Amino acid sequence: MKIDKRFILSFVTLFMILISVIGLIFRDNNKKIFYLPIGLMGISIILEKDVRRRLDRKNILKKIKSYQKVK
Repeated sequence: MKIDKRFILSFVTLFMILISVIGLIFRDNNKKIFYLPIGLMGISIILEKDVRRRLDRKNILKKIKSYQKVK
């Protein structure tokens, strides 16, 4: 059985954000800064996936419109 990388990546990003939030809430003040990068990475991965998906959809729409003009 083949597992899709995007499926795993979506769970990993959620766990990264969850670990970051838990660390920021329950750790001492001087150690909270260590959980900030992992949360930012999780958020940036999600945003990057969203931007890439939107660009791919725009490109597909342009191709469909170009084929309609040819006919």
